[in-house]
Amino acid sequence: MEEKCEVLIVGAGIGGLTLALSLHQAGISCRVYEAVEAIKPLGAGINVLPHAVRVLDGLGLMDTLAATGITTKESIFFNKFGQFVLSEPAGRAAGYDWPQFSIHRGDLQRILLQAVQNRLGSESVLFGHRCTSATQSETGITANFECSSGGTASIQASIIVACDGIHSAIRKQLYPNEGAPRYSGVNMWRGTTPMKPFLSGASMVRAGWLSVGKMVIYPIRDNIDEQGNQLINWVAEIESPRPAQRDWNGAGRLEDFFPAFEDWHFDWLDVAAMIQQTETILEYPMVDQDPLPQWSFGRITLLGDAAHPMVPRGSNGAGQAILDAPCLVQQLKKFGLTPQALAEYDRIRVKATGDVVLMNRVAPPDTILKEVHERTHGKPFKNLDDVISQADLLEISNRYKRVAGFKVEDLRKTPAASNS
Repeated sequence: MEEKCEVLIVGAGIGGLTLALSLHQAGISCRVYEAVEAIKPLGAGINVLPHAVRVLDGLGLMDTLAATGITTKESIFFNKFGQFVLSEPAGRAAGYDWPQFSIHRGDLQRILLQAVQNRLGSESVLFGHRCTSATQSETGITANFECSSGGTASIQASIIVACDGIHSAIRKQLYPNEGAPRYSGVNMWRGTTPMKPFLSGASMVRAGWLSVGKMVIYPIRDNIDEQGNQLINWVAEIESPRPAQRDWNGAGRLEDFFPAFEDWHFDWLDVAAMIQQTETILEYPMVDQDPLPQWSFGRITLLGDAAHPMVPRGSNGAGQAILDAPCLVQQLKKFGLTPQALAEYDRIRVKATGDVVLMNRVAPPDTILKEVHERTHGKPFKNLDDVISQADLLEISNRYKRVAGFKVEDLRKTPAASNS
């Protein structure tokens, strides 16, 4: 079986669907091929930072995002005793021209998928097609698929963009000897729980530290029932000698991590009760890969997690995938559907995302908690200013924003397609 299309996108994740919408907006035809037979709302919450929201706003999705997720008001830090450390305004409250959204990953994917199918047509996304390899000539590529219905398919296109995530077959084809992911020494457990709003009702909380147990907690859906509850997303992170299985939907066990948090009963949130009320717990290792020197090889390139998997410590994994898309489309508009366009995309985004991958390893925003934990020797403090100044804490946060491309001043100076 052979078919033809102009730009072939492998994977209907956040990156692949954003790329499809960006290509359509630019007048470039494409088709998305997805391995699973149907998209299900798997996973948990993510934060979409202002630099990525700007891209989605340009695709006409702002109102839908605002109606579906939570418009985040603040990022707030506490130690493991629930003592306040630092609060920073988020999104428009911080001076950005765009908000920050906390949203269920499945909700964001659904919004993108519906937009693709509405704008590009119901046949623009082909499910049940698992990409196994791709070959190329001077004029085009041929992608090979295993079909869930049985048999195989070969599809021809001018270029192929692999957006097939952390287990990308195309990445493995380009780098067959890359080796295993780099384990950070931390495992994480995730879940969502219906609860009454806490703090501002739109706060993103980071508390504790990895050596003794760290939590990231924020709401991702509002007014989910008649009692006015929100759907609260939480992530527990603890240092561990061995990594969990690298499966975003791998089941986790309460007994493996709960002892670190069983005494977390704060006046602003009963963390232990929140965890115990959670029906489904997922487990995942904090892993990444060393930045690749090159994504584009002729008419083949990578995007999103297939290109730059990173440890999820800066709310930037999905965001960087979203930023990849307009950059690639800008080069295709400038140079046509050519290897030159992919090479220029490579030149711009490989270094930019590589810097974020490395920054996530050593100095993400939660480094604030590390500083406080180490300076207080893991004990409660009487006066935080005696330990570390607010100015020093803010500088840690600003360093990350500069590298990740979403410092307020920098974001205003750069056009959306080249934001990096």
